[in-house]
Amino acid sequence: MGNSGVNILSTRGLAKGFGEGASREEILDDVNLEVGEGEFIAIVGFSGSGKSTLISLLAGLATPEKGEILFKGEPVHGTDPKRGVVFQNYSLMPWLSVYDNVALATNAVHKTVVKEVRKELTWRYIDMVGLSHAADRKPAELSGGMRQRVSVARALAMQPDLLLLDEPLSALDALTRSKLQDEFAAICETEKKTIVLITNDVDEAILLADRIIPLTPGPKATLGQSFAVDIARPRDRADMNHDAEFIRLRGEITEYLMNLGEGRKGSDDIGIELPDVVPITQAPGDTGKLPEAYLKAASSPIEKGFVEFFEVKKVYPTPKGPLTVVDGFDLKMKKGEFISIIGHSGCGKSTVLSMAAGLNPISGGGIILDGKEVSGAGPERAVVFQAPSLMPWLTARENVALGVDRVYPAASAAERKDIVEYYLSRVGLADSMHRHAADLSNGMKQRVGIARAFALSPKLLLLDEPFGMLDSLTRWELQEVLMDVWKRTEVTTICVTHDVDEAILLADRVVMMSNGPNARIGNIMEVDLPRPRSRKALLSHPDYYAYREELMEFLEAYEGGANPSEEQLKSISEKRAARIARQTRNSLLAAE
Repeated sequence: MGNSGVNILSTRGLAKGFGEGASREEILDDVNLEVGEGEFIAIVGFSGSGKSTLISLLAGLATPEKGEILFKGEPVHGTDPKRGVVFQNYSLMPWLSVYDNVALATNAVHKTVVKEVRKELTWRYIDMVGLSHAADRKPAELSGGMRQRVSVARALAMQPDLLLLDEPLSALDALTRSKLQDEFAAICETEKKTIVLITNDVDEAILLADRIIPLTPGPKATLGQSFAVDIARPRDRADMNHDAEFIRLRGEITEYLMNLGEGRKGSDDIGIELPDVVPITQAPGDTGKLPEAYLKAASSPIEKGFVEFFEVKKVYPTPKGPLTVVDGFDLKMKKGEFISIIGHSGCGKSTVLSMAAGLNPISGGGIILDGKEVSGAGPERAVVFQAPSLMPWLTARENVALGVDRVYPAASAAERKDIVEYYLSRVGLADSMHRHAADLSNGMKQRVGIARAFALSPKLLLLDEPFGMLDSLTRWELQEVLMDVWKRTEVTTICVTHDVDEAILLADRVVMMSNGPNARIGNIMEVDLPRPRSRKALLSHPDYYAYREELMEFLEAYEGGANPSEEQLKSISEKRAARIARQTRNSLLAAE
């Protein structure tokens, strides 16, 4: 794909806002875009920056307040089947089958074409997205990924000259998303369409696009620097991990976006000192009865860990009999260690975390924290979930204070207030702590959740995909916030994630889970990267992409419920040995 020299789409001085008077919001301003025929453009940006508003304008679903949009040299007024759209939500007719949903578009747009040709066209695109076997199913019977395939087939069946994609894969889990990215790349190669993709995923943009253009943060968002993607097609996500141009471009775009993000941050420090008070979780207590598995292992010469998982098992009853989800999870952690757990959906990552939190009974084995068996929930373990579970009628400050008041009963009211406001300040909410939770964005709510967890001064911090519901750019920001707060406390932490880059960025060790049922630890990777860490610094570190490749190879080996072959495991081991040898050699040279 590429620019033929003829612009099929142009915008000039485009501006759009909503509301009147004091409630007026300026969304886009002076947006100038030129898209060549056959070109694939990816526009990346932050949540709330106006990406979807831009797509609505280009599709003719909204009208600009200033400027103009030209499609094939003619001003855009309203919708046109020559500009097809795929949205983030699927917008399918729930009472119609897959075939009928696609045929609806085919029949509406190609009215003058004979019935048999329309039928062939419908089947062509259903087959192209791999849904021939499900053509008779209704949307309710399909997974999220399959529904989005139907949306893509429907848009392609209209045979538009321009395809507009509004974050079409962002609602999907990481594995489904990567599969659809690969399939979509293949479809794009076949169809040779002109495409404008809105995304928050830099890797997705590099995999698919000819050019990447960031949208600056709002209000009055506009298009920033344009980045050409000079990587040969077809592009393979695994092979790109070795590609010098991919590594350079990825680092350059990431740094550019992070610099844009830093420009929109508010005050994050109001000069509060953290009071020197002891929470009840740090008070000495009796260890209670320890499980046999622990006593047996503790008698060995192996050094006792601060957190220890011994032969941990989880069994659920089902109509077909007991289902063992996790079987023999064994892990020892040092005090102050940060562990990431990664694996495919259904591998038991969150089950392990919920057992450690005391929210899910352990079926076998035991978990020890600081010499005491975990049984039931307790304030010495703080949990941050994917959704932060705030009380919407309370302010951010009051949500954090709920836990602090219970964990610091001996502290004065002023000291407890300082603890709450210190951590809200640290996560960048100094100016928003008195806003009600209901009025906060998803990213701000998760900041409150992080502040609440750290404010409890737990012995063990448990993070269950804490940024999984956020767009990737907001996720970067909160990862930096998490690392900044963590380095001040170095609380022992376990983080469940599906994000390879997040796992490496945060952890001292990455624990890789095999597929369930009967899931257990399949591999553990030591991450020997300097702290304190930043995403910018890691992207330029010579070992970063070697770590990334090891994790990606492991996940690929277990993809789709498969068990890895001996050759796959051997390849992972050999590459790890080569990386460790290189790191050791570099350390010796640095010491000389």
